[in-house]
Amino acid sequence: MGVDCGVLFGFRNPPFKKRPWADLYRDELDLVVESEKLGYGHTWLTEHHFAADGYSPSLMAIAAAVAARTGKIRIGTFVVLLPLHDPITVAEDAATVDIISNGRFDLGVGQGYVPYEFDPRGIRHHQRARRMEEGLHVLRGLLGGEKLSFHGEHNHLEAIRIQPPPVQRELPIWVGARADKAIDRAARLGFHFASVGVGHHRGKYLAALKRHGRDPADFKIVQLVTCYCAETRAKAWDDIADGFHHVLKYYHDWAVASGDITGDIEGLAVPTPERFRKQQSGEFFGEPALVGTPDEVRAGLQDYLERSPSSHLALYMSIPGNDRENTRRSMELFARHVMPELR
Repeated sequence: MGVDCGVLFGFRNPPFKKRPWADLYRDELDLVVESEKLGYGHTWLTEHHFAADGYSPSLMAIAAAVAARTGKIRIGTFVVLLPLHDPITVAEDAATVDIISNGRFDLGVGQGYVPYEFDPRGIRHHQRARRMEEGLHVLRGLLGGEKLSFHGEHNHLEAIRIQPPPVQRELPIWVGARADKAIDRAARLGFHFASVGVGHHRGKYLAALKRHGRDPADFKIVQLVTCYCAETRAKAWDDIADGFHHVLKYYHDWAVASGDITGDIEGLAVPTPERFRKQQSGEFFGEPALVGTPDEVRAGLQDYLERSPSSHLALYMSIPGNDRENTRRSMELFARHVMPELR
C-alpha cells in the first residue's frame, strides 16, 4: 500500500481533565518526539480559535517547536485557516519552519467555517472562499520563489519576494475541503488534498483533477481517521470515551453555527461517553472510528483504504483528556502491529 502514517495533535485541554497549559504542551511535544522514534512519517497539527479547551490557535509556533525537537519526521498543518491570516505572513512563517526543519514542512490550508473565528477579526464569513482562493495564489507564488505581483479583492502585492526562502524548492501545499466547490478548487488550482470524513470526497477530488486536465498520479491525499489502539476493545473505548464525546460535541456545535454544512451535522451524532463504553463503536464525520485492538484497527484501516485509497493518513490518536501513557501505548501498538501492514 505504501501509506504514510502520521499522528494528529490538537493540544486540547478539556474541562473534565484540566491541566496546566505548560504541562499539556510539554507532554504533547514529547509524544511528537516519541512518534518520530516509532517510525511515523508525519506529525499533523490542527488549528481553531477561541475554543474553551484551547484547541491549538498558533500552528506555526508549534510547528517550529516540533522542528527544533525532531530530525526526521515531516511536519504538516491540517490545516491553517488561511482566510483568517495574511497570506504573506503564512508564507514567511512556512518558509521559516521549513528552514528550521531543514526541508521537512508540509503546508496544509483550509477556508474554515466557524463564524465566531471570523467576526473578531473583522472578516466576513461569506468572504472566506474568495479570500481562500486569493491566498492560495499568493502562497504558491511566494513559496515558489517568485517576485510576485498580485492584485485581488483582498490582497495587493507588487513585486514581492520573501526572504529567506524555504529549503524545499517545491514546498508541498495541501488544501483541506469538504464542500463540492472547495474540493473542485483544490483540484482546479492543482494542490494536494486533505480530506475529512466520508470517502466519496476522494472520488470527487480525483474526478475534478481529471476534469481540469490534471493527472491524479501527480497528487497526494491525506485522510483524517480517528484511530486508537489498546490491548482490548473495552479498554480502548474506556480510555477515550470522554474525550471522543468532547471532540464530537465541538464539531457538531461548530457545524450548526456555520449553517452551511448540514451534511456534516448529519455525520456528527454525539453519543454520551457511557454509550460509547457500552456499544464500543462510534463515527466521526460519517466514517467509523477505528478503536480497538491492533488486529481490529488494522482490519478496519485495510477495509477503508480498499474503499478509499490514500497516500497519507492523519491519525486522530491523541484524544483530548486521555492520559499521556495511554496515548503513547496506542502509538506504540499501532506502529508495531498495524503500520508494517500498510507499507
